Formats: sequence, structure tokens, C-alpha cells
Amino acid sequence: MKSIKSLLIAVALVFTSFAYATNSKPADKRVKSVVSQEIQKLLKNPSFLVEKDIKVTVRLTVNKKNEIVVLSVNSNANTYEVEGFIKSRLNYKKLSKKIDAKIYTLPVKMVSTI
Repeated sequence: MKSIKSLLIAVALVFTSFAYATNSKPADKRVKSVVSQEIQKLLKNPSFLVEKDIKVTVRLTVNKKNEIVVLSVNSNANTYEVEGFIKSRLNYKKLSKKIDAKIYTLPVKMVSTI
């Protein structure tokens, strides 16, 4: 009887560890990386002078047409110029890879050019 219980516990542990091993989501990390890289390309070369480093948090989602939709822009500098720049560069731009329509929060850092 003890050996059957021990065998059942061992089998349960193997199935549990297998479930955890297959439940990791490396594809999710790749999706975030793709989104980050494409946003980085879209935000290059701002049309205004960045006098000091600006940290911005951008919340966005992707619609059915695989286009970026900016939900909000929060920054440490209350400049409408930065918010307008980010929205104009990102809103309704198509992504190269199809991704899920989830809400993504991305930190953006604009480095001083002076």
C-alpha cells in the first residue's frame, strides 16, 4: 500500500513539473520585444529639441487591423509636445508581425540631445 502511494506521488510530481515546464511563455517575451523594437524605430528623430531626459510611460493596444492605438501617455515632464509627438508617431501605425490585442505598457526614455 505504501509503495502505491509513493508511486502516485512520484507520478503527480512528474506531471506537475511537466506542466510548469510547458507553461512558460517565451513567445510572450518575443512579442514584447517586437513591439518595443518597432516603437523605438517609430520614435526616432523627434521634431523638437530634447533639453533634458524625459521618462514616459505609454499604454497602448493593438486593433484587429494590427495597428497601434495609443491609450495614454504619462511623463515626468508635463509637456503636451511630447504627448502629441508620441501619439502622432504611433497611432494607427501597422506592426510587422501579428500580435494579440492586449494592453501593453512600455517605458520610453527620451535622452537629451544637448
